[in-house]
Amino acid sequence: MPTYEYVCRKCEHRFERFQSIKAGPVRKCPNCGKMSAQRLVSAGACIIFKGSGFYETDYRSDSYKTAAKAETSGTAEKTSQKKQETKSEAKSEPKKPEKKTA
Repeated sequence: MPTYEYVCRKCEHRFERFQSIKAGPVRKCPNCGKMSAQRLVSAGACIIFKGSGFYETDYRSDSYKTAAKAETSGTAEKTSQKKQETKSEAKSEPKKPEKKTA
């Protein structure tokens, strides 16, 4: 809900009201009690997001997060297995020296 700024045209008292967007403007001045309050046009406030950010994945269900972790760890295990297989293959096949013939 926004905060609206008002001024009384009779006593020039300035005040603010925290109101719903759908609510009508205040007419009665809280200072003098006359029906001469007028809503002012102001720049208003903007939304400020603080923190590291907001992502669509921040609000995923627990089951989705669990499945994603399992998938990620499974992928990591497969990658490490492939690296080990590649290393063992390289060790088992020694390079043969080339013979030079003159």
